[in-house]
Amino acid sequence: MMGVKVVQLDEDWNDVRLRLPLTMFSRNLGDSMFGGYQAAIADPIAAIACAKQFPGYSVWTRSLSLQFEHPGNSDLELRFVFDPRIKAQIRADLERHQRSTPAFEYGLYRSDGVCCTRVRCRVALRPRGYRRQA
Repeated sequence: MMGVKVVQLDEDWNDVRLRLPLTMFSRNLGDSMFGGYQAAIADPIAAIACAKQFPGYSVWTRSLSLQFEHPGNSDLELRFVFDPRIKAQIRADLERHQRSTPAFEYGLYRSDGVCCTRVRCRVALRPRGYRRQA
């Protein structure tokens, strides 16, 4: 319903690029894209990438923050690259502690190449059936 188009998607989700169009539904009164639209596309990306890389674990977004640096006044392209150092840290955490809570940074870019929104996402990887202790 949001009109998202896949620009680049590796099978293992190491490199993800999605285009989110600026439409009459996504445009705010300032003539740029609603932050909620941007958050909706940014939210699941890191968690899905972790689930693809580390099957057998429950994975979810633990926290998500967006910093709006420039107006999103064109179609936006979400660009996510799974940093090999983060992947190695997750692997080490899972081996030692059976859990990991890595942080990812990625962005949404205007058609002129300017990063208008910086995304910081923390993902929880836990054993299947994990229950948080009170």
